[in-house]
Amino acid sequence: MAFESFFVSEQPRLVAIALGWSGDVHAAREAAQEALSRAFRDWGRVSALDVPEAWVRRVLINLLIDQQRRQHRDQVLVDRLGPPGLVPAPVHDDEAWWDAVRALPDRQRAVITLHYLEDRSVREVAEILEIATGTVKATLSQARDRLRVMLVEEDLR
Repeated sequence: MAFESFFVSEQPRLVAIALGWSGDVHAAREAAQEALSRAFRDWGRVSALDVPEAWVRRVLINLLIDQQRRQHRDQVLVDRLGPPGLVPAPVHDDEAWWDAVRALPDRQRAVITLHYLEDRSVREVAEILEIATGTVKATLSQARDRLRVMLVEEDLR
C-alpha cells in the first residue's frame, strides 16, 4: 500500500478518534497529523506490518495521552504558582521586523530573540543555546545582515 492512499484513508478516521478524545478540533487535527507524520517517517517498517492502521492508532493514542499529561502538569503549575504574568511588549512593535525575524533560520531566530527581546548578553545566549560565544557573535552578525537585506527589500516593495 502506498503511503498516499493510507493517508487519505486514515486521516479522517484519526481526526475523528482524536476529536472524540479531546473535544478540540484543532488539537485533534494536530494529533492526527503528527501520528501520520510518524507513520510516513517509518513507512518502510510500518507498511510491512499486518495492520498498519493499528500502529498509527496506537501512536495517536500515545500522543493524546502525552498531551493530556502535559496539560495536567501545566494546570498543576498554574494552580501552584498562579497564572503567568503579562508578556512584555516586543522591542520592536513593527510587524515587518517580526515577520523578518520569523523568516530567519532557527539558530539565527533564537539568537536574535534571546539577545534583543530578552536583552541577554552574548555569554548568556551561548549558555542557553549551548554553543560557543564566538558562534553567537557570528550568528548575530549573519542574522543582522539577513534582516537588513529582508527589511530593505520590504521597503522597496
